[in-house]
Amino acid sequence: MPVLDPMVVRQLLTRYASLRIAQAERPTPSAARELADVSRSLCAATGTANVRDAITRADALLSRARRDGDENGLPLAG
Repeated sequence: MPVLDPMVVRQLLTRYASLRIAQAERPTPSAARELADVSRSLCAATGTANVRDAITRADALLSRARRDGDENGLPLAG
């Protein structure tokens, strides 16, 4: 697994959630494209093949970062 920055993972999750909400409220082609891009980035960052697994892994990484005191954005080893 790649070395991850908790801040980057958090930003990807936040952007993903915001775009999902935007698409649910008022779908647009540009938001759909951006959601697809963020989904691919999240999968790539977490080393997963689908967004559901990416979210699960990202949540686990952020939990580990909080537990290990890496909230300041230091890289996390997978």
